[in-house]
Amino acid sequence: MFPRTIVVISAFAALALAISLPELNLGGDVIPLADWTWTDCGDESYAIEIQSIEVFPDPPVPGQNLTVTVTGTTRMPIEDGAYADVTVKLGPIQLLKKRFDVCEEATNMDLTVQCPVEPSDYHLSHTVALPRKIPKAKFGIQVSGMTQDDEDMVCLDIVMNFLSERA
Repeated sequence: MFPRTIVVISAFAALALAISLPELNLGGDVIPLADWTWTDCGDESYAIEIQSIEVFPDPPVPGQNLTVTVTGTTRMPIEDGAYADVTVKLGPIQLLKKRFDVCEEATNMDLTVQCPVEPSDYHLSHTVALPRKIPKAKFGIQVSGMTQDDEDMVCLDIVMNFLSERA
């Protein structure tokens, strides 16, 4: 589960990076709230099973810190060499595609669980900063990860909808 947390947190961080890149000039106003959803697109053969992803505040608010908490199970060891590709899109337009070294990200984020990760249940949290200005748009985040042995590790689809303004 630990690598999944890194991947999910990295996905939210990638979104924050993509929507704050000055060269994109997406325009947009500061908007108060966003709806979000996630879907595990993996199956029983994947190294990681996710039980929940929670964010605080929920829904995410531009300009505020976003704490992401992930609970799940790692079915097989995750070691150096595991990676995740994260793609952020605005509709059909790809804003960012980045490969994350899962173990390196764990070290950089100074998380309590480090590689190698043994099969077990995990519950981890991390906080990322969302940009203050986020365009009114619906962002799609696709995460695809592989273990150090090039076996399926994780597949995740996240949608952050900054079009809605719910209170």
